[in-house]
Order: sequence, then C-alpha cells, then structure tokens
Amino acid sequence: MGPGLVGFMALYQTRLGARSYRFADLKAVLACASPRRSGDELAGLAAQSDEQRVAAKRVLAELPLKSFLEDLVVPYEDDEVTRLIIDSHDAQAFAPVSAMSVGQFRDYLLSYAADSDTLARLAPGLTPEMVAAVSKLMRNQDLIAVAAKCRVVTKFRNTLGLAGRLGSRLQPNHPTDDPMGIAAATLDGLLYGIGDAVIGINPATDSVPDTIRLLQMLDELRQRFEIPTQSCVLAHITTSLRAIERGAPLDLVFQSIAGSEAANRGFGIDLKLLREGLDAARALQRGSVGEDVMYFETGQGSALSANAHHGVDQQTMEVRAYAVARPFSPLLVNTVVGFIGPEYLFDAKQIIRAGLEDHCCGKLLGLPMGVDVCYTNHAEADQDDMDTLMTLLATAGVNFMIAVPGADDVMLSYQSLAYHDILGLRHLLNLQPAPEFAAWLQRMGLCDEHGRLPPPEANSKALRQLFAAAP
Repeated sequence: MGPGLVGFMALYQTRLGARSYRFADLKAVLACASPRRSGDELAGLAAQSDEQRVAAKRVLAELPLKSFLEDLVVPYEDDEVTRLIIDSHDAQAFAPVSAMSVGQFRDYLLSYAADSDTLARLAPGLTPEMVAAVSKLMRNQDLIAVAAKCRVVTKFRNTLGLAGRLGSRLQPNHPTDDPMGIAAATLDGLLYGIGDAVIGINPATDSVPDTIRLLQMLDELRQRFEIPTQSCVLAHITTSLRAIERGAPLDLVFQSIAGSEAANRGFGIDLKLLREGLDAARALQRGSVGEDVMYFETGQGSALSANAHHGVDQQTMEVRAYAVARPFSPLLVNTVVGFIGPEYLFDAKQIIRAGLEDHCCGKLLGLPMGVDVCYTNHAEADQDDMDTLMTLLATAGVNFMIAVPGADDVMLSYQSLAYHDILGLRHLLNLQPAPEFAAWLQRMGLCDEHGRLPPPEANSKALRQLFAAAP
C-alpha cells in the first residue's frame, strides 16, 4: 500500500526562504514545475510566479518514482489510457530505478551508467508521468544528451532509427489533392534524397475513393522505380480500414492520438479500433524487412483543445499519448510541435523547448520519435527559429523530420522544413538516410556515396526517368 492521501499531501509542500508552498495534488506539482507555456496558462494550471515554479521543481525532485504508480493523475476507473499505463507496467524493467526519486533519476539518466542498451531495457518500466516529471527538471541540453543515448529502430521496407542516420518524411500535400501537383512535389523531394521514413500525404478530404486513388498513385511510383520506402495517406483510421477492404495498396495505418480516453474519443478512436487497424495492416504483409505498420501523430495541447485534459498540464498529457502508441509497435511517431498554435505554444522559445521535451520523452518510453519542426503564421516564431530546433533535434538523434516544398505547406497553411533543410543537416552532421534508401539513391544516380547531390547536368538521366513516370 502507498502512503495514502495524508502522506501524499505531505510530499507536495516545501519551503523557500521564509515562504512555504503547498500544492493540492500531483497534477498541481507537475503543472507548476513545467516551463512556462501559454497552454497551461490558458487552462489556469501554470505556476503564478517563477518562485512557485522553483518550489514545484523542488517538490518534484524529491518525489519517489514509485509514487507515480499509486497517485494517478487521471483516475484508473475513468480512463482506458490510465488502465493501459498501469496494467502494462513492467515491474521487472522498473526495478533498477524503483528506489530513486525523480531528481536522482535525472542524475542517473545523465550518467555513464545509462547507456543505450540500459535505457532500452528500462523503457517498459517507465510510465509517461515519470518521464514527464523528470523532463521538467532538465535543461534543454539535458534533454538533448539523454535523447541522443536512446536508439529506437523500426522496419517496414527499410530500417529507420539506426545510429548515424536521419530519416525524413516527404510531405507532398496539395489543396485539392491534384495528382499532378502531388507527383511534382514528390519527385522534387526524391531528387533531394527525401522520403525514406515515408512519403505521406495529408489528404484535403477524408474520402475513401480519394484515399484509394492517392495510395494507388504513390504505390505505382514506388513499384516502377523499386523505391525502398513506404507510403501513407494520413486519413482517419476508419477510412484506411475501408480502403483496405476495397483492396487498396496501403502500407501504413495513420492516426492522430492523445493522452486521455476522452481526447481520443474526440478523434473518433479508442484502443480497440487502433488494434483493429494494426491487425488489418499487418495481414496485408506488404513490408519487406519488417512489419511495423502504424504511424501516429501527437501534439501538445490536443487534449486541452478537446477539453479532455482532466486538469493535467499539456506536456504530461502529451507524454501519455506516447503510452497509447507504445503497444502498437509503430514504425513512426511524430509530434507536430508548433502546429496547434500560439494558444498552446506561444513563441519560438516555447516551441523549441516542447520539441526537445517531446522527442526525449518519447525516446525514453521506447518510441521511434520524429518531429514536425513547424509553426503557424500567427505564432511568434520564424524560420530562423526552426533552423535552431532542427539542428538541436538532429544532434539529439531524432529518427526523422518532416519536409515540404519550400518549407510552406500550401494545403495545411503552416510553415515546416524544406527538402534542402534535411539535406543540409545530413551534410552538416555527417548523417545518411536509411541504408536501403541510401543505396537506392546511389543506384539511381541521385547522390554519391557521401550523400552529395550530383550537378544537374550529370543528373539529367535520372531526372528524365523520374519525370517521365509522373501521372
């Protein structure tokens, strides 16, 4: 048995100088210990002063990690995500750190003892609340250092997440799903060596016929040139299931997810439906080197925007979404860090911090994390800020990033990274695409053994071949 209500209340107080601070519950400690962000302020959860924030961090640092298994931020009986977290917790994996406080856990994660293999074994023993808590005690550099030690490898038609590699999602969106426009954007990305993680289209409409048409177009291109990658139309999972029933060439099942049952209900999903999608996609047996067939997207603020956050701060709710993803062995998970808007992440400082948090926390839970380095046009951010975040994430070992033509998504009306940004990061940090995709690029004459693009005149044959294949 745990310490009980009185014992927990005694844990949630501290003294700074002449002033005492008390926090009502664990949710209040987690929220007040968070770095400042507009979403928590909007929800009325944020610390009222920097001193209160420091007090909350002190309380959090002294909390036993095992207390998160007893004092639940969302009630077990009310929420299937909480039940998933508790019922799937691996006590044996947790044992090496079970006697630590949150502060001691932070020090351990930064130590030599916490190497890549050790962190991989530890992941099933960590709950999202433990991971969110420790991240709140970390500086940005700590988040980078810890994430860089976490290596999560996944496979479908190629191998993602290996050391020395940086994957990319090629995002050829079009405001009317015009095949010619999508094909042009896709070919443009391939010429930059982009698309090893996935060629993924956000459809303008969630239509089964349109989804099938786009899947067929991408699959024809992939087969014609034997491209070792996977495609995805980011339709709702129910649309993907109907497309599978009609014989569509579907590689990955996509779905946006959140950290509570109520928020997921707002997306029109539950855990049972996600399992149905996993089983349906695996039954197609379309992978060549693995069977990781799920693609999940998340974003800080999604639970709050659905009024389904249960009074929990947005970053902790975000990490709970990673617990939803974990049982489904996804090929890809990414946070669309600045997409939801300044109501939740106000400016570049908050977006950069959130991106590093999301990546580190997802990796600690054993997920193949990518990030859409992005912002909306009404946020206090610009492309220079995205340059900073993408460079930090590449240094932290992010599995993949998303790129769109010219860094401007004309369908979703937000700013992301451009194809050449990924190429530049690979050159700067001596990173390569997935090995199977890198070998294909060389065979096609689209890059040399160092990943460098050939001059246009030397590349004319490959250009003619690719453009001749456009529908």
